[in-house]
Amino acid sequence: MSDPAAGRVGVVGVVGLGLVGGSLARLLAARGVDVVATDTDAGTRADARAVGLRVADDLAGLCAAGPDVVVLAVPLRAVRATAVELAPLLADDATLTDVGSVKGPVRAAAAAAGLGDRYVGAHPMAGTEHSGFAASDAALLDAAPWAVTVAEPGEGAADEPRRLAQVLRLVTGPLAGTAAVVTDDRHDEAAALVSHVPHVVATQLLNAVAGAPVRDLALGLAAGSFRDGTRVALTDPARTEAMVTENAAWVAPALRKAVRDLEVVIGALETNGSLHDVFHAADDVRELRAGGRPRPAGPEEVLPLDAGWTAGAVGDLVARCTAGAVVVGVDDDAVRVRAAR
Repeated sequence: MSDPAAGRVGVVGVVGLGLVGGSLARLLAARGVDVVATDTDAGTRADARAVGLRVADDLAGLCAAGPDVVVLAVPLRAVRATAVELAPLLADDATLTDVGSVKGPVRAAAAAAGLGDRYVGAHPMAGTEHSGFAASDAALLDAAPWAVTVAEPGEGAADEPRRLAQVLRLVTGPLAGTAAVVTDDRHDEAAALVSHVPHVVATQLLNAVAGAPVRDLALGLAAGSFRDGTRVALTDPARTEAMVTENAAWVAPALRKAVRDLEVVIGALETNGSLHDVFHAADDVRELRAGGRPRPAGPEEVLPLDAGWTAGAVGDLVARCTAGAVVVGVDDDAVRVRAAR
């Protein structure tokens, strides 16, 4: 029997069957959602069909299936061209979303293709250092936390609240996830800190060893700290480069602050100064993260939508989520929100 929540999201189209797109299509199909996918690579399409997914040969075939929501899961550098190709094929009432790790440039690409009025950004906070459909797994996105993004006030389409509700139903329904509803800028700033800068730092750690005179000895001695500190540097370098450069406006200042902080460490080491403040500045975050424990959940609250999904209701939701709350469920006239503790 299919999940009752699955029927509420309608037909979902997934464009791109790499790690995330493939995992998304697998999970949606497993939850009883009517999902149709496509990929530019014929081998990938064959592999997806072999595991039972419904796969179209191209975007025209995918759109002919009448998707209510289309998810762009292509590489960031292919988003603009894909949106342009998709624009004349997509039904007017279909909502466009994505899984990209940067939101501002994707919204700009959607707008340039004439799809800005139907775009809602989305980003699952899950992944591995692997890539391709062969690495995809429905479990990767099951109950994952998502960021779902909207335009800045006054810049979105009049019907964006309806489309936002559609994406939130998908995330909190068959995907069993939570959603932080924020603006593109707040997402891109936060993603720079917890995803993009760590990729740069991990890459630099790998580069430092690769160019060291004691490279072979160091690699032979490397254990847990090096493994954990460089894991994400094993990701496809082209994918990481695209992610970082697309979010340059937020990654660059975060890296500059990291460089300044490291200069403080260097100065203290060279002058026998104290490093106490450096190593204790994040004690509260360290306590939260110790042992990989998730942040404690706060109480749930039901937010009635007496006037429906209005811009005011969306603004209130954005304010709450920017402060740490997440959406855990959606109805036509209410949103269930779990506050941050």
